[in-house]
Amino acid sequence: MSDAPTLPRPQARPRSDFKLFRPIQTRWMDNDVYGHVNNVVYYSYFDTAVNAYLIEAGALDIHQGEVIGLVVETQCNYFESLAFPQAVEAGLRVARMGGSSVRYEIGLFAHGAPWSAAAGHFVHVYVSRQTRRPQALPTALKAALTPLL
Repeated sequence: MSDAPTLPRPQARPRSDFKLFRPIQTRWMDNDVYGHVNNVVYYSYFDTAVNAYLIEAGALDIHQGEVIGLVVETQCNYFESLAFPQAVEAGLRVARMGGSSVRYEIGLFAHGAPWSAAAGHFVHVYVSRQTRRPQALPTALKAALTPLL
C-alpha cells in the first residue's frame, strides 16, 4: 500500500471563474470516430481563444512583433463531450503574470452551459523572436492581460 497522498479529482469550472468569453465554432473535422471533438482539438481551441484575444487587443503581432509567446506547459481535464455542430464558448482568465511568463486558464463550455465541458491551462514564456531568450512582458501585453487577472 502506498503512503502517497491522493490528489483531489479535477472538477468542472463554473462560468464565474472566467473574466472573458470568446465564441468558438466546432468544425466537421473536429469530431473523431467516437462522434465527439477529439481531445487534441481542445488544445487548439485553447490556443485560438488566447491568441485571438491578444491579437484583437493589440498585444500580439504574430508577423512582425519582436516578442513572441512559446507554450512551455499545457494541461486539460475533460468533463463532458463536445461535438460538431455545437457552438462552444471559451472562458479566459490569467492565473499568473510573471516577468516573462503568463499562465492562462481556459474553460470550454457548450453554448450557454453553466459548467465547463473541459478546463485547463497553458503557460506562455515570452521570448525574443530572434534569440528565443526570455524577454520582459511588453507593456501592451500587460495592459491587455491585467483585466483577465
